[in-house]
Amino acid sequence: MSVKLAANTLSSVPGSVAVPRYDRSNLAAGIVHFGVGNFHRAHQAVYLDDLFDLEQDHDWGIVGAGVRANDAEMRKILAAQDYLSTIVEQEASKTSARITAPMVDFLDPGDPAALVAKLADPAIRIVSLTITEGGYYLDAAGNFNPTHPDVVADAAQPEAPRTVFGLILAGLKARRAAGIDPFTIMCCDNIPHNGKVTLNAVAGLADLFDSEMADWIRSSVAFPNGMVDRITPATSDRERAIVADEYGIADDWPVFCETFKQWVLEDNFPSGRPALEKVGVTFVDDVSPWELMKIRILNGGHAAIAYPAALMDIHFAHEAMAHPLIAAFLEKLTKDEIIPVVPPVPDTDLDDYRGLIADRFANPRIADTIQRLCLDGSNRQPKFILPSVEDRLKSGGSVKGMALVSALWCRYCYGVTDSGAPIGPNDPNWDRIQAAAIRAKDDPEAFLEMKDIFGVAADHPDYRAAFKNALRTVWSHGAGETLTRYIQGKL
Repeated sequence: MSVKLAANTLSSVPGSVAVPRYDRSNLAAGIVHFGVGNFHRAHQAVYLDDLFDLEQDHDWGIVGAGVRANDAEMRKILAAQDYLSTIVEQEASKTSARITAPMVDFLDPGDPAALVAKLADPAIRIVSLTITEGGYYLDAAGNFNPTHPDVVADAAQPEAPRTVFGLILAGLKARRAAGIDPFTIMCCDNIPHNGKVTLNAVAGLADLFDSEMADWIRSSVAFPNGMVDRITPATSDRERAIVADEYGIADDWPVFCETFKQWVLEDNFPSGRPALEKVGVTFVDDVSPWELMKIRILNGGHAAIAYPAALMDIHFAHEAMAHPLIAAFLEKLTKDEIIPVVPPVPDTDLDDYRGLIADRFANPRIADTIQRLCLDGSNRQPKFILPSVEDRLKSGGSVKGMALVSALWCRYCYGVTDSGAPIGPNDPNWDRIQAAAIRAKDDPEAFLEMKDIFGVAADHPDYRAAFKNALRTVWSHGAGETLTRYIQGKL
């Protein structure tokens, strides 16, 4: 019989599961976090839980927040278990579970007034975000897009914000009016220069209706850049059953993740911050080398294995890495085309890092699905794949492998695997992308017409030729044979 996860049942949790050593009643809110998903709970929340276990900085508790239906669902589930989470860390040879408790509240996404009031609270000194790569309203060039309907709506009615950035603006405005120092805004999403991207979104929205406020934000609010890393698959009934059967805990939304985690942060927190360096966070003056390494090698690598694996009817990432063609494709692509456009990283051997990433992808216990890795390609390709393409083109290097990654994505978006199995919609822009992918079967350049995704690469003759050749080969010979030709230098 499993124990229903709650504050009053922690003493009944099996001894094999670690529980918080600190007194939760001593926690006070210091952070509002937008986007309480699996990654946040496996990453930022774990670091804070570790810090609180050291009896440090108990005034930095987390208040959850959000604006989407998914946020309301998460709030309902976490509130029913007193904001506790079961975190299961897994490697091939071991697994362990712990209960984390750094969250002190979760605000109702349907009550923007309460959200703004909490943001205006002087106790809140950091607002953090994990709203996915697609949540920042970026165009293909990585610039803030002021014409997006959500942005236009918030600019027209700033007193009734519907976006995260509209709420943040309302909170900053209230603090400014009351003479309260602004909070620091800390992005925890996988985006190059994520602090700058978040600044552009917040100030860019303000530009549309209050230019003076926008200028104040640019001069007075801190947006530290950061690199975050931990592979965290989605939760399904499988994970719920494992937690109940193996650990004796009934948790309606447990989080599974690898043991590895990394967080590199620009030390720019004028209103203060928790002492996260005591629990493994690296604070630096410039995050750029680490974030570029991670985004291009890890996130780019995920895209590289995801689409051929999907077309070959492979379900899990570790199964993809066990396939010799996919593993060899990832290794050749990373060595030949990605690492050469990754600048040096302090105290890091890039080939060792490449090997670490491959080992992490191959972890059989994580059970990260290929479907999850294929998700949201229209937002991920411009951030994780095409910047490497652009740098390769500038240097005159080959882009055959990088073009193949995008060609495999195009083939995936057609909607059937090589065996004819259906592929369901898996992108916010699926209808538009699938229509382009269907046209591209006969005319590969039709896919490159989406210049908001492909940017300058779409007009470069070398990339166009490589993409056309790759897509035609995939259609003629299938994903496996195409990988073989690339690996053998015959593509």
